[in-house]
Amino acid sequence: MSRGTGGLPLARAVPTAALLLAPLGGLALLVFRPDLDGTWEHHPAHFWLVLGIGGINAALAYATGSAARLRGDDRLLLVSLAFLAAAGFLALHALATPRVLLDAPNPGFVLATPVSLLVAAGFAAASSLRLGDDRALAIVRRGPWLLWGLVALMLAWGVASLAGVGPQGQAVAESASGPLVWLAVAGFALYATAVYKYLRLPRSAGSTLPLAMAAAFTLLAEAEIAIVWGRNWHASWWEWHLLMLAAFVVIAIAAQRSWREERWAGLYRAETASSERPISVVFADLQGFTTFSEKHSPAQVTEMLNQYFTVAIPPIVDRFGGQIDRIIGDAIMVTFNTHGDQPDHAQRASGAALALQAAASAVAEAHPGWPRFRAGVNTGVATVGVVGAAGGRTYTAIGDVVNVASRLEALAPVGGAVVSSETLAGLSGAETTPLGRIPVKGRTEPVDVHLLVALYAEQDT
Repeated sequence: MSRGTGGLPLARAVPTAALLLAPLGGLALLVFRPDLDGTWEHHPAHFWLVLGIGGINAALAYATGSAARLRGDDRLLLVSLAFLAAAGFLALHALATPRVLLDAPNPGFVLATPVSLLVAAGFAAASSLRLGDDRALAIVRRGPWLLWGLVALMLAWGVASLAGVGPQGQAVAESASGPLVWLAVAGFALYATAVYKYLRLPRSAGSTLPLAMAAAFTLLAEAEIAIVWGRNWHASWWEWHLLMLAAFVVIAIAAQRSWREERWAGLYRAETASSERPISVVFADLQGFTTFSEKHSPAQVTEMLNQYFTVAIPPIVDRFGGQIDRIIGDAIMVTFNTHGDQPDHAQRASGAALALQAAASAVAEAHPGWPRFRAGVNTGVATVGVVGAAGGRTYTAIGDVVNVASRLEALAPVGGAVVSSETLAGLSGAETTPLGRIPVKGRTEPVDVHLLVALYAEQDT
């Protein structure tokens, strides 16, 4: 079967494109046949419609922003800011509905819609660009500044609008004319760029998110045109509201249909989805856990694990910046530098292993019969990314470095932590006791193992 852009079958691409472009034909008909451009002035309907669109955007902004921070992905971060810009400014636009919250139209609130589309278009176009690792990492690091800068802009816009700052007059409040035409043109160009780039993105298996984003940006580009030509409270004016609603509903549906684990993986940049990078891995488990489980009820075992993890996990994550890859029963796997932003990952991982033992020791001393942690740390190159498919998908690290780390923890003394020579080479200063070259299960080459006693220069996050 022949294929359209982005891998979509041509038989589906043509009708899909025709469906997406149909609103432009409808708008043209209403513009050139004003007698068909009927009027419906219903203020509550407008208020709840716009507020509902803003609510959908707020939910999308939260979901994509959370995933972007978790995976350190610049594209998803920029997409979340596009959703947030639309959500915030649309909420301001809803406030402009006459006789709902305000007595009369407020130009600042009315103009919030074309401004929101333009700001969102800028983030959308930026998200479609293929950036190098350094620039992508810089965007992720500046994510909080971008977020709070956008929030500050929206708050300032709302305050200025209520204070009457900026253009005034009924004509401004009712028509997107003059400079707003140029805003719409700029927004249209940015959305068109985003559509073209997203259609060219490689599609991960089973994900429709890139195509959904392209479809949504197409509808938003059409909304830019409709804002210019639509007449207040006429069908042509309601059309751009409905186009915005349709755009964000398309994305919400595509996301909802994605598998819940790594729901937004289809939008990850290629390096986030799968790449090789140096990392450090900590494995820890409880010596004697099986025997303890045999002699105690499941509720007692769960209580024991919760007490340990409650004190052990916070320093790993908050102090040393570790990523909890997984918890399986009593075993915990923690990774460092999976985003490529922790050059001191060996130091962090070693410090986390010692911190885990220090935190767990207080619990163990209060419960002499409970099992104790052992921990192993290893450093090396791994493939980091999405593994699996719908029905069983996760984000993890794969490679010999992970396998060795899991074997090292079995060589650690109870209450202690061991590190490999690769990890030791990355430490700025440490007190260790060499344990020699020890064979590990499933591996032909033995491993140099060192008992980690103390770090001289712990690197807190």
